[in-house]
Amino acid sequence: MKWIDFSLLVSARTCEKKLVGLVVCAVLGMVLWFPPGWAFAGSPHFSNHSPTEFSGRLIWKTGGRIAKAQLFVKKDRYRIEPTGGIRTELGYAGVLIVRLNEQKTWYMLSQRRMIVSVPLTLDYLLPLSVQLEGETSRTVIGESVVGDQPALLYDVEVKDQFGQLERYFEWVDPQREILLKLLSQDRDWFVEYHHVVLSSQPDYYFEAPLGYRIIEAQEAPVRRG
Repeated sequence: MKWIDFSLLVSARTCEKKLVGLVVCAVLGMVLWFPPGWAFAGSPHFSNHSPTEFSGRLIWKTGGRIAKAQLFVKKDRYRIEPTGGIRTELGYAGVLIVRLNEQKTWYMLSQRRMIVSVPLTLDYLLPLSVQLEGETSRTVIGESVVGDQPALLYDVEVKDQFGQLERYFEWVDPQREILLKLLSQDRDWFVEYHHVVLSSQPDYYFEAPLGYRIIEAQEAPVRRG
């Protein structure tokens, strides 16, 4: 399974264990998983099609906390604008950009006109198809709603890389083939997409603004406060 991991409002010492270099202590945190494929009513089969460009409202819960962000996706790049920003040692970053094409994750600090770049890890991959990796079975439960969006609700069983079975509730927009919500049945987390708009996203959303310098983070011990 592929997971996306941000650290959500945790202490400085906890953050220090997760990130190294200049960007340790990002406090937008969670463990999230966005899986693959899309289904039409009554069908367990998916088209293996996923939107390559869209925008939407991202909502998730983990560790008892709910967080929100605006999400923009363009092929192999993601732009996440978390509510409240991301706290780093250099100040707050209002934008996180994941660049799969360069295997980098960028933290954009507008007050310093600076981008801190860290190496991409598997934690930052964002699968966009609905058919879950390792999926072994899928059952249609019935019609439902996510926010104001009609959806089909599925009970999905998945076998992870260690052979352990996990189960999820998955809400899918059957007309547009879009994942709307994923809820772990075994753990206290969920992720939702609201107000999803399938549309072309401008290139500059995923580039460094003019006048910004890019700093590569070094793997070094974190300075303890």
